[in-house]
Amino acid sequence: MTKAIISYYGHSCFKIEAENSSVVFDPYECGSVPGLQLPRGIIADAVSCSHEHGDHNAAHLVKTTGRKLNFQLHKLTVPHDHHDGAHRGLSDITFVTLPGMTIAHLGDLGRLPTKAEYAELEKADVVLLPCAGYFTIDSKEAAEIIGHLKHPCLKILMHFREGQRGYDVQENIDEIMGDIQGVERLNKSTMSVNSDDIPDKIITLEPAQ
Repeated sequence: MTKAIISYYGHSCFKIEAENSSVVFDPYECGSVPGLQLPRGIIADAVSCSHEHGDHNAAHLVKTTGRKLNFQLHKLTVPHDHHDGAHRGLSDITFVTLPGMTIAHLGDLGRLPTKAEYAELEKADVVLLPCAGYFTIDSKEAAEIIGHLKHPCLKILMHFREGQRGYDVQENIDEIMGDIQGVERLNKSTMSVNSDDIPDKIITLEPAQ
């Protein structure tokens, strides 16, 4: 059995700990995301940034150990918009491959996946996906992606607006939950997932600040 610990810091920033290694995804620059502040003192073995925008690439705010990861990261480059990247460039989907479990961070995916991209996503046991539109896929597109994923699969929503957190142009979580049915809102920022007991749920986590 493989155990992964997933911690959420808001926006698209997560820390994954597994196999005695850790990686932080998409740390955001101070002041780049309204209502959110990346906590000080985050430590990880590595940082993975989906693309070079300030709300996703503040690797300097994470203290890295430099230790070699005990798991593989595989990146799949996709458009950041509906125009093959012409408006916002490209972004990476990153897969964390663990014994018996694969975690996918979808970055700022800007359009529905192609057939080949779906084939990769359908292998994932945990998917961290944006859902609030304008900069990324919107809630209807996120719901369509969720419909393609395997069962069981844990879906964790990210990159959305809630109250004063997030951008005004994004969908609010209440709107999102109208299109994505059955979202469970967890009042915690960290959870563990075991490879032999993957929850078949759609959830949000409370960002650690």
